[in-house]
Amino acid sequence: MAKQRPQDDVVRITTVGTSRAQDIATRQRRYLLSMSLRSLCFVGAVIAGLAGIGWLWPILIAGALILPYFAVVLANVSTMRNDTFELRRTIDHPELGPRR
Repeated sequence: MAKQRPQDDVVRITTVGTSRAQDIATRQRRYLLSMSLRSLCFVGAVIAGLAGIGWLWPILIAGALILPYFAVVLANVSTMRNDTFELRRTIDHPELGPRR
């Protein structure tokens, strides 16, 4: 006997998530971008320190120390589609009439 789904549990093709491979590729790109920014912060801090810009290098070091946390959080966020439009209720209006 087939299991019946409740009528309110409507599955829409527009709310289906992306494929697993595409989701992983998107997460990897976000993580790579965040870690590249972290590396740039370290390089910028060294350059700012050597150039004698005393106020900039501590900010860049702080950014380089904080960015890994945000990189991991952003890499673990899955991409989900969400559409906010309501479907028309067709339960009261059958599409096919009775056979005559």
